[in-house]
Parts: sequence; C-alpha cells; structure tokens
Amino acid sequence: MEGRSVPHPDPSVRPEAALTAPGAPFAVVRAEDGGLQYADGPRTLREFVEATWAFGDRPFLVAESRTYTYGEFFAAASALARRLVEEYELRPGDRAAVAMRNHPEWQIAFWATQLAGLVSVPLNAWWTEDELAYALDDCTPRVLLVDGERLPRMEAWRAGNGVRAVVFHHDGPTGEGVERYEDFDEPDPSAAPPAVEVAAEADATIIYTSGTTGRPKGAVATQLAQAGAAANPRFHATAAALARGIVPGQGRAPVVLMTFPFFHVAAFTTLYTMMATGGTLVLMRKWNAEQALALIEQHRITHYSGVPATALQLLDAAERTGAELATLTNLSTGGAAAPPDLVARLTTRFGHRIEPRNGYGLTETSGGVLANFGVGYRENPGSVGRPAPATEVRIAGPAGEALPEGEVGELWLRGQSLVRGYWRDDEATAAAFRDGWLRTGDLATVHDGRVSIVDRIKDMVIRGGENVYCVEVEAVLHDHPDVADAAVLGVPHPVLGEEVAAVVQLRDGALVTAEALREHVGRTLAAFKVPAHVVLRDEPMPRNPTGKILKRELREPVREQLELLKEA
Repeated sequence: MEGRSVPHPDPSVRPEAALTAPGAPFAVVRAEDGGLQYADGPRTLREFVEATWAFGDRPFLVAESRTYTYGEFFAAASALARRLVEEYELRPGDRAAVAMRNHPEWQIAFWATQLAGLVSVPLNAWWTEDELAYALDDCTPRVLLVDGERLPRMEAWRAGNGVRAVVFHHDGPTGEGVERYEDFDEPDPSAAPPAVEVAAEADATIIYTSGTTGRPKGAVATQLAQAGAAANPRFHATAAALARGIVPGQGRAPVVLMTFPFFHVAAFTTLYTMMATGGTLVLMRKWNAEQALALIEQHRITHYSGVPATALQLLDAAERTGAELATLTNLSTGGAAAPPDLVARLTTRFGHRIEPRNGYGLTETSGGVLANFGVGYRENPGSVGRPAPATEVRIAGPAGEALPEGEVGELWLRGQSLVRGYWRDDEATAAAFRDGWLRTGDLATVHDGRVSIVDRIKDMVIRGGENVYCVEVEAVLHDHPDVADAAVLGVPHPVLGEEVAAVVQLRDGALVTAEALREHVGRTLAAFKVPAHVVLRDEPMPRNPTGKILKRELREPVREQLELLKEA
C-alpha cells in the first residue's frame, strides 16, 4: 500500500504507543484519500479467515446442536463456497443474504460467501416478512442462506424472484430451488476454497441500518474496510492486556459467551478478536441469565460479550445465586450506552479481577472504533474511550469545523473501517459523509483523548442494543384508521437502557385501546419496535412553527402517566 508511516494523531495520550510505531503490528499510514489505514495485515476477509485454518483442532463454535473445531469450520465453509461458485454459478459482486438465528452454521454461511468472493448481506433475524422483503428487493441477492425458522418468511419473495436457497436446521419439506444443508456430503478437510480473486476495494458486506426516513439503508463495507474492522478490536484487546501487565498471545486462548446476534456489527467486533487468537465462541439459542451462569462454569468462559441489558441481568443472577464467575476475566458491553453504574457494580462485587470494557461503533464504522477498558474505564465510566489507530475523531461545529477540546459538537469519524456509503442511495450517502468523514449524528465531547457521548441528534431509541427509529413506528401507527396523530420517543429503562413509548391522539369518537394499537404495530414491525407504552391523549400534539412535533414537551406527561401506572 502506498503511503508513509505516521504515528497515531495523539500519541501522548496513548501509553500503548509502541503498538503503533512504524514497523509495529498496528502501525498506520496515510492513504491517498487522506484517511488512516493499517500498514500491515490482511487486506480482505478471505485472507483473514484463511489464517484461522492453522488453529486446527481448537474448538471454535460451541452450541447445543454441536461443536465445530476451526478445521471443521474451515472445511465446511470451503465446501459451501465451492458449491456456490461451481453449482450455483455465483460470481464476485453477487449478493448472498444470510438470515438465521445464532446457529454455528451462520458463521459457515457467512464465511463461505467471503471465500467465494461474494457480497454477504446479514439480515436481521427478528424482522417480519415485510421487513425482510424490503431489504431483499433492495439488495437483490442471488442466493438465500437461511434457517428453517426464517424460510417461511422469505419463501414468497424467493419463489416470486426465482432465487435459490440453502436452508439450515430444517426438517420440513422444501420446494423447487431449495436445498437442505444437512443433505450435502460431508466436507473434505483437504479440499481448498474456490480459486477466486478477491480485491481489497471490492464490496464485502451490506449491513442494513435504519435511516432517518425510517426505511432501512444498506451500509456497504469494502474488503479493506472489514479488514480494518477486524484489526480495531485486536488492537484494543492487545492494549488492554499490556495495560494489565499481560503479554498478548500467552496463556489460555479466550473463551467468550456470545450473546450478540450475529447480524449485529457488535458481534463482528467480538468475533474478529476471537478468530484472530484461536478463541472459542459459546453460543446461546436464547438469552437466559441463569443458563449463562451455567455455561460460564461448564465451559470455563473467560469473556462475556453482550449489550448492557444482558450484562446487568448476568450480574443480578450472580448476586442472587452467589456465583463467583471464577473463570471470567473480561466483561465487555456494546450495542447501546452502558449505564455508568454497571462498572461500579462490577468493581464492588469482584474488585479488579474482571476487566470491564465498553466502546462505540456503528453499522457505518463496521463495528467498534472506540474502546474504554480497565482502570481508564473505572475512572471514566461515562466515556466510550479512545479511538483505534486507524480511526480519527473530530468534534465538529455547525460548519464542520473542528471544535476545541471540551466543547460539545457532532462526532465525526474517519478511518479504514468506514463503509463506502449506502447501497444505491447516493442522497443518503452524501448526507452522511463529508470529505471522507462520517457524520455520526451523535453529540459528543473529548477530554484527554477520551470521547463521551452527550446526546443523539438522530431521532432514535436504542432498546437493548437494537436501533428503533421513531418515524418508522409512527408511520405504522398513522396507518390505523383511529389515529389522528402519533409521536414515538424513548423512555428510560433500568435494564434495556431505553424502551419505546408512543403518544397517540385519537380521532373523534374512536374507541381503539392502547393494547390494540400495540398489536397493530406488531403485525408490521419486529417485536422490539413495538411500543411498550402507549399514552392516549385528546388534545393536539405540541408543534413548532414549522409543524414539527415538540417531543421534549411530551416526555414529562409520559413520565407522569407511567408513574401513575406503577402506583396503580
């Protein structure tokens, strides 16, 4: 790669600066577009996953159904990749949709697409049929890699568009164009992946994230961007180890309890770190705190990874049962803002034995780009940490100018792991990116190199790590004939961080109930988007002179009504 070696933009606040010095493992260079890139390491996801073959018989994926070693996983992914290329006649640039729960075969399907040079499209497994159809219409995949639970939701689209599918964990009948993965021959462990050229600048993934319009947008990451996303968490893990006086790479390989859904970018952040070190992922079919405690003891789990909501439930369960979490060394949260008292609870209960970690990342950054860990996290629990070496931070004023340290402005990011834009949406791309910088829509401030998120500019609720865009829910409420007006906002929740609330003005004479409106939303949108609370009102919504609803004036009435419901 062309460019000159440069130190991190602010090495004075990086005690691990030796990791980024010229010639060091995480050295960076200034690329032609002005952004930073890692000087060495994989340039594509195919290069990245091929290196895991060396871990051989180490366990990689542990689930209720079965365990895959790295060797078994790589052989299965290679075999599926060859089938996609040779029998399905797929070619680099073709899209492949992946939609299933956290089965081990999700990883086989995803990495098969990368070994075949395809563009993988991980879809939200919680979406309804309509939501899935919208994304499929948008990305037009040539193959569906789905489980038996998702197939009925996607079959109408598949059959109507003549797209073939491979279905996993499916005992029922299949129609024309659908093959059961379980019917395939056993993979040949000596067979190589297909001979396909994968370029660093080629598209690797399209991951959907809702936009301010309420419609999902496909964020497109190149191979080089995903390679950068794989390096970012490895840097932070290495820096965290050095800060604790541990030599990286020595000792037992990490064993992580994976609770993020695989389609979420936060899952990729954890996955990349584990795969690079030969670690093990222990999977859960459905989150349950007591079961998590049992798995931690059974598999001697060292790392917990999940949204703050499940981390809090894990600590609650440990306190109830007296569990010591004796093997746990790391507790990492992401996907939503971690309440500051989480790290305080962890420290009070376990001292400094279990290292806390949180951070910041978006679909548009292909996962975590900022991280807060160890002593720094305990001393600054409201921060999301410092950037990875190939990520630059700007706190921007109204004109995009860089603001001085300590001032509040919009968080802008630039670096290798940023997506190149939104799939077939030039307008949305132009609105989100400026001169290589991503406008995150979050208000933030920087102190001593540490970023703290102050508020969100975007109209969004983060419920247990899942983004819920208010306008999307409002649109569904407006479709009900008894609704005259609607406003959706987030209200605090002690475990989820936020939950969805709706304020609805009914039409004169309407008799619809709050529960009926919740059911109406649930018929169109995923369950996590359905308002937990619906407040009915008779008077018109407060609006500003341009007609925009003043949601700040609705928050207090909603809070008061929720308090009354608690007392009732």
